Amino acid sequence: MEALSPQTLFTGQQIVWLPECASTNTEAQALIVKNSATDGCTVITDKQTAGRGQRGNRWEASPGENLTLSVIWQPTFLAPTDQFQLSQAVALGVLDWAKGLLGPDAALRLKWPNDIYYGAQKLGGILIENAISGSKIQYSIVGIGINVNQREFGMPTATSLAWLTGRAYPLKTLITRLLECLERRYLMLRAGRVAALRFDYLQALYRYQEPHDYEVDGQAVRGQIVGVDETGRLMVEINQELRSFGLQEIKYIHK
Repeated sequence: MEALSPQTLFTGQQIVWLPECASTNTEAQALIVKNSATDGCTVITDKQTAGRGQRGNRWEASPGENLTLSVIWQPTFLAPTDQFQLSQAVALGVLDWAKGLLGPDAALRLKWPNDIYYGAQKLGGILIENAISGSKIQYSIVGIGINVNQREFGMPTATSLAWLTGRAYPLKTLITRLLECLERRYLMLRAGRVAALRFDYLQALYRYQEPHDYEVDGQAVRGQIVGVDETGRLMVEINQELRSFGLQEIKYIHK
């Protein structure tokens, strides 16, 4: 890949490009262990053979057609209890980037905790792995996978930019812009603009304040998402009772 030159302070100023790897998050971790990654170091690959998603799921991506990368940050200003603030900032950065391509009124949403959706289909996913030392987050590895030029998927719930617009995209340009959007939201977080990030996240949240069907404890229920608590648990009103859920404790039912 040609050299990238994002207009950022540090994000993507160190680029590690790999033609193929098992997981960019794993490669990023190896760089940290070797003490050879700067704050903002970004690992990019054309072919990821064992990409990971939330809940241990595998991330499906055709070689050379999509964005698969990991950004290393050092958010030592964040307490471990505030990890979800970083998740919100990253998701919003990806959303800003996608809106820049599809338009501000595109049907783009953030599915809790941080998947990127267009309508009811998944456009991208995020996996953040944090290393905690004492009362601080020592570093974070932000793995991002976004479907760009891929047209065929094994899952009917997946989509891509090319599928939505009918055109192909140059990946280099997209990566540059994505890194800029990510850093903008990260700098908001670093500056303490937590309330603004939280507001923007809720406004973009998939199914927010709408009645929908979910599965809880093996049972179908009707509920309405009313927010996300400070630790990142999804808050849902079910039968006039406010309940909170972590990962794998609630499933979305699509009809």
